[in-house]
Formats: sequence, C-alpha cells, structure tokens
Amino acid sequence: MTGEPVAEIVATLRARGETVATAESLTAGAAAARLADVPGASAVLRGGVIVYATDLKTDLAGVDPQVLAEDGPVAARTAEQMARGAARRCGADWALALTGVAGPDGQDGHAPGTVFVAVAGPGPHGQVTVEAPALSGDRAQIRAAAVDAGWDLLSRRLAVGADR
Repeated sequence: MTGEPVAEIVATLRARGETVATAESLTAGAAAARLADVPGASAVLRGGVIVYATDLKTDLAGVDPQVLAEDGPVAARTAEQMARGAARRCGADWALALTGVAGPDGQDGHAPGTVFVAVAGPGPHGQVTVEAPALSGDRAQIRAAAVDAGWDLLSRRLAVGADR
C-alpha cells in the first residue's frame, strides 16, 4: 500500500467522525507512523501501543494471559485481543493490531513471515476481522508488508461499511 490508500483511510475516518488506534508487535510503531505521515491524521489517530515484548501484550494491549499461554504471542486470538485492547485503551472507534515473526529466525515454531493482522470495529462488541497474510522476504520487507496488509484490511472494512 502506498501513501495514497492510507490517505483515503484518513479521509474516510475524518468524514465519518471516527478514530483509529494501533497495537503493534513486529512492526514496532511503523503502522502508526505510516498513518501519521498523512496530513490531517491528527484528527483520526488516537494513539497506539507498542507491545514488542510478550508480557506487554497483556499489560498494555489487554491480551488475556491464558490466550498467550495457550496460543502464544503470534496467533489469531492474540491479534484479535490486541485490536480490542488498543481500541478500548486508546478510546478509538477502530483499531489495527499486528503480531508476527519478521525474522531472520523463527519464533515459537513460527517461520519468518508468519503474521496476523486484526481490525476491531466500532462499539464495545465491535466485529474483529483477523487475517494471516502469507508474507516473505527479508526482515524489512516482512515488516513493511505487514503494515501494508494491516492498512489494507482496515481499508476493506471501511469500504463495505462494516460496523456502521
């Protein structure tokens, strides 16, 4: 995703009077930074949490410790709870969460390129969509592709008017 689709996300959220937050592990703030590069992002970007360390997924993003114990930090349920937690803790309508393995080594049995992106929609019980894009490349390429996949997922959710 280039800057233009992210600009469309900002424009759409502004027009709808909605906000977004992020919870980022492998991307370490790159998704929020990409959005913040768009003029006018301050009207929609509430903030985010960087939860690179596993324990911070619970402490900052609100992931249930039992989910981490059962599924691990790189998992669909973990991404789902990260998204819900970011929305709740940042007071945002929408939230994007990214967790995965960028490499060069694997983690907990997951190969580099294993990534989960999640988008939580508006409301206390808003729908969460989780995807596991197949990513490849070196560390930088995987991290950039994860950011692209995350904003693409939010863009698609906004386009269909989910949770409105």
